[in-house]
Amino acid sequence: MTDVAPRKSDLGVRTLSALVMLAVAGTALWLGGWWWTAFVAAVAAGVLWEWRGLVRGFASGLAAQVWWNLAGILYIGVAAATLMSLRDGDDGLVSVLVVMAMVIATDVGAYFAGRTIGGPKIAPSISPSKTWAGLIGGMLASGGILTLASYLVSAGEASGVILLAYAAGGAVIAIIAQAGDFFESWMKRRAGVKDSGKLIPGHGGLFDRVDGLLAVAFVIGVLFMAARQV
Repeated sequence: MTDVAPRKSDLGVRTLSALVMLAVAGTALWLGGWWWTAFVAAVAAGVLWEWRGLVRGFASGLAAQVWWNLAGILYIGVAAATLMSLRDGDDGLVSVLVVMAMVIATDVGAYFAGRTIGGPKIAPSISPSKTWAGLIGGMLASGGILTLASYLVSAGEASGVILLAYAAGGAVIAIIAQAGDFFESWMKRRAGVKDSGKLIPGHGGLFDRVDGLLAVAFVIGVLFMAARQV
């Protein structure tokens, strides 16, 4: 009888990759200026490259590929420009940190709520692991982050109504982030691949890591542009 070698765990590689990503992103965010601009631009270029690869996997015909790639340029470009402008604005460091914290809290809250409670799936044909309980957990976590941030920024003077509004806003952010996650999963399903790329050891591609953040930044950017027109 032939012994089957146990599958080697990639936990160490995943952990090291995560620490490197956190260090690079955190340093660029802290320094701001052209450091942050260059970092966001590099990530955006990488995501667009992976987007192009996914499109080639499911879009039949030149016209369809051109349309999808133009859509990707718009989607990724608006999101990247929003992240750059947020950092350059008043309290830019805090603004970007809060947005990123809400997206991370959404993932963490959804993971633990989904694992603990389980229950009906949202769209099993697209993302088999996502549950309604997980979405609610993510909404609560993201709402809590934005509520806490607003409370701290106001030095504890924000009224209950204002804090409730921020909690609702954080919950909406979680829904948008999850929608971005589903959208990328849908693209990968259509392209017949597990990950958007192989750039990050143990984590797949860049698009895999920033799908929720892209969606949130894109929506914020669209709202900013709409507000300027009013």
